[in-house]
Amino acid sequence: MDFDVIVVGAGLVGASFALALDGAGLRIAVVDTHVPQTASDPVDWDSRIYAISPGGVAFMQECGAWDKLDAARLCPVEDMQVFGDDEISALDFGAYAAGLRELAVIAENRELQRVLWQELGCAEHVEVFAPAACRELTFEPDAALLALADGRTLRARLIVGADGAESWVRTQAGIEVAARPYAQTAVVANFTTALPHHGVATQWFQRNGILALLPLPGERVSMVWSTATGHADELLAQSADGLAAEVTAAAHGKFGELRVITPAAAFPLRIQRVRRLVMPRLALIGDAAHNVHPLAGQGVNLGFRDARELAQVLAGRGAQSDCGDFPLLRRYERARKEDIATMQFTTDTLQRLFNNDDARLAKLRNFGLRLVNRQSRLKNLLVRHAVG
Repeated sequence: MDFDVIVVGAGLVGASFALALDGAGLRIAVVDTHVPQTASDPVDWDSRIYAISPGGVAFMQECGAWDKLDAARLCPVEDMQVFGDDEISALDFGAYAAGLRELAVIAENRELQRVLWQELGCAEHVEVFAPAACRELTFEPDAALLALADGRTLRARLIVGADGAESWVRTQAGIEVAARPYAQTAVVANFTTALPHHGVATQWFQRNGILALLPLPGERVSMVWSTATGHADELLAQSADGLAAEVTAAAHGKFGELRVITPAAAFPLRIQRVRRLVMPRLALIGDAAHNVHPLAGQGVNLGFRDARELAQVLAGRGAQSDCGDFPLLRRYERARKEDIATMQFTTDTLQRLFNNDDARLAKLRNFGLRLVNRQSRLKNLLVRHAVG
């Protein structure tokens, strides 16, 4: 049971990282507590969706996964409209104005997982252990040892924690994390629309939270409403008709009458900063390494950039045969530090600015939207950073 790399967590980030590393001359183990549900239903849409940036699309193409997705379940985002809470201020980001084909592609979690797990099963140098529960993680000078609940022990030069915000690997390694709850909950659901969305993602910064309606194939949209936990509970308690009516009103009828096609679900929001991304024999990627507010839709894309960078560092290790060597892993940490810090600062600042009833701040944030909307160079710069 000897490997070069053990990846704990086979979600989108962990699975794509393993695939990116498959041709690097390393033997890889992937461990997860469950095997995801991957069967697609033509009339059922996963309420958990992601806005995959062009950079994320390119990375998944490199992993051999993107082109195997069902194109009928993907929807490109060609434009994004952001509205303030005064019903006047607005900000528009266009793909064509920034010289891009699209700002993002909306894809379902279930469809992404289906293809990634299909590719993991075909990867020449990857062995999957799932379902498999982790029991203990210990470190020796030249290896990390992962004991599984079924009695097996895996040994590797490097263990990669890709097991989410509540990372078991991070806890076992004793890496400190600073988390701050936002006292907000993200409510998600899918709807049919009476009016076409034209591939436009729409977002409203409101005093009771941030409402986003993201385009799905056909006349459908996916909602992410980041709102105060009390209001989120009210939304979850509503009937399908009641929820659709409230979302239709909050969206000012932009897509006409909405109808629920996927029951509402919810998850609490917080910002989470991890003290370090690496230590000897260990690296963290994805939500195990950072957590951000979903208002910019960048969480999974940030994780994909982690996976791509760590895979490149390990594949380009040259004469260094030890892929768990600390100076080697520090290259990854240094390369990712600025991007993570910038995204956390930006999303946290926007959340604080818009989740505030101060009238002076309301005027300032709405003025800011109008000001940025008049600066085409600045808008294009923001777009270029987000799609990388």
